[in-house]
Amino acid sequence: MTDIDSPLPPVAVLRGPVACRRTANALILSGAAADSADDRLILTFLCESMPDIPGSLRGASIRAVDQHRYLIASESQELIVEAAALHIHRDVGKAFYRAVPPRPVPLKKRFFWRVVLALAGSRTGKRLLLALRRQA
Repeated sequence: MTDIDSPLPPVAVLRGPVACRRTANALILSGAAADSADDRLILTFLCESMPDIPGSLRGASIRAVDQHRYLIASESQELIVEAAALHIHRDVGKAFYRAVPPRPVPLKKRFFWRVVLALAGSRTGKRLLLALRRQA
């Protein structure tokens, strides 16, 4: 048996506000990762019995107490969660799109969609678009 008060290495550390959501068999924590400026962490605890947890925490760190117990320590409280599994997901969308910028839309395509949307905004234009659609 592991002593809860012993210093354990953190599994994940979240800074700032942490959203807490409960589903039928999962507790989901999401917030900004403390080790990165852009990344968000989403932690999913698969548990049968839900702990009494508020809708949000501030500055949480998660540590593994043993194989199926986790300590969630925030600025305001500490909770023990018994979970069959813990899944940690890191949302790296911002870093990805910074490294791989979106392709610019060709001028012809932008012009085409401006015309179509402008036509769709009027009665006459809608009739014209429907007539063109029937012919195709």
